Amino acid sequence: MDQSTPSPRRQFLKGSAIAAATAALSAGKALGQNPPPEAAGPASPMPAHAHSGQSAVADEYEGFSRFKPSRGSNPDGDYYIGKLVPGFRSIADGPAPFVAPDLEKLPYVMKDGAKQFELVAQNVRREFLPGYPMDVWGFNGSIPGPTIEVTQGDRIRIIVHNELPEETTVHWHGFELPVQQDGSMTLTQNPIMPGKTHVYEFDIHEEGTFFYHTHVAMQEAFGMVGWIIVHPRQVFDPPVDRDFGLIFQNFHIQPNQTISDSWSMDWNWHTINGRSGPFTTPLVVKHGERVRVRIMNFSPMQHHPIHLHGHTFWLTGHEGARTPKSSWVPRNTELIAVAQASVFEFVANNPGDWMFHCHMVHHMMNHMVRPAGPRIRQNSDVSAFLANLEQRPAVDFVHTDPGFDTPGYPQGMKGMQMSEEFMKSIWSRREVQGMRTTWPMSIMGLMTALRVLPADLYHRVMETDEEIPKGAIFAEIVQRFGDLATYQKAPMMMQNH
Repeated sequence: MDQSTPSPRRQFLKGSAIAAATAALSAGKALGQNPPPEAAGPASPMPAHAHSGQSAVADEYEGFSRFKPSRGSNPDGDYYIGKLVPGFRSIADGPAPFVAPDLEKLPYVMKDGAKQFELVAQNVRREFLPGYPMDVWGFNGSIPGPTIEVTQGDRIRIIVHNELPEETTVHWHGFELPVQQDGSMTLTQNPIMPGKTHVYEFDIHEEGTFFYHTHVAMQEAFGMVGWIIVHPRQVFDPPVDRDFGLIFQNFHIQPNQTISDSWSMDWNWHTINGRSGPFTTPLVVKHGERVRVRIMNFSPMQHHPIHLHGHTFWLTGHEGARTPKSSWVPRNTELIAVAQASVFEFVANNPGDWMFHCHMVHHMMNHMVRPAGPRIRQNSDVSAFLANLEQRPAVDFVHTDPGFDTPGYPQGMKGMQMSEEFMKSIWSRREVQGMRTTWPMSIMGLMTALRVLPADLYHRVMETDEEIPKGAIFAEIVQRFGDLATYQKAPMMMQNH
């Protein structure tokens, strides 16, 4: 479910939020970048169990606090760095809802004892960034395709319609299924011809993180993939409060094109769930919750070292299943190979807006193509970069237009234009309300953000329609948890964006 979709709970709580916001805005001290929002809320952390309707669980576990950054406990203990600290959600409540930001879930009907889904393979136009529509291939109008969510023990039937101009098949990656259901082109089945339909049906024996994708290599490079999340019959212990999914993909799209070149050995557009930073939608959680993030790398040929700021996470599984607890590994960065999924779990004990990104330099931005021609420096003054041509690197490219010259040093980025319309789209989502005015300048390419918010601030951001001034939420977090004396506000020049 797209996090931006208003929930019934959010609608219900909308009215009370207005009163809460009014009180909060009058109570806090000014720190925000917009006219000082006279920021928000009480000046002390919320009580530990302000999570209405959630189980009362402990805050402290052998020296580890779910509300404080901590490395307490014995490294051989169960609660070292929050290893087995449970979420607020009880096992009896069932698995936490799976959320893949910016992607929909595929509905099903029960028919003849099976959950029956329908997938349509088709060309898709997807805005990687506001104003940057790209022509790729996906399923049901989406790239990645919609999420299939089932439970261990289910029998599923997937009817695949081929609306592509060429033949295809669909492979159910990782499942132990009858060989004729595997979807391997020509090895186990005839191709699904354009305009035709094929039915797959099998029992789900496993639990864990899986995905479906075309089994035509060049179509994979065009983006045809989607989640299959299999919840276990017995809910995992310790239970989590949040269950997120992020699919990482790469494409090669020339500056003057909207179509990916699937023959390329270079990849210049990087997406998470079909969007590039800063258009990726942040993961928003409450302070103290236990969070699971599933990341799958469906890039054609590039691995991704994924780094989370501000927290230590436990690597609890790959695409096969959850690994035994004795083999969980505490990490800050995890290298995820092509076609591999990794599952992180951590306790969100550190309030703030935290980067969550691939650490490869070229993946932390887009348009990293050679040569640096006029398309990406259009209407920009390049004199500063051309003034030191003696120091530029040699390239095997000759052109008389100075705009095609590889710039000298330093090489400031001049690629993405953040127009007023662009910025309106970036700020239009609930998940980014109250972030610093300058945040879109730091979240680019294969990057997103994790927002850890005290319960009252989470309520304002995610469960109301309140207009929250830029910077107000971050400023309030600094006031409660940071160092007010050293805080630097974002430049005022960004106020209007």
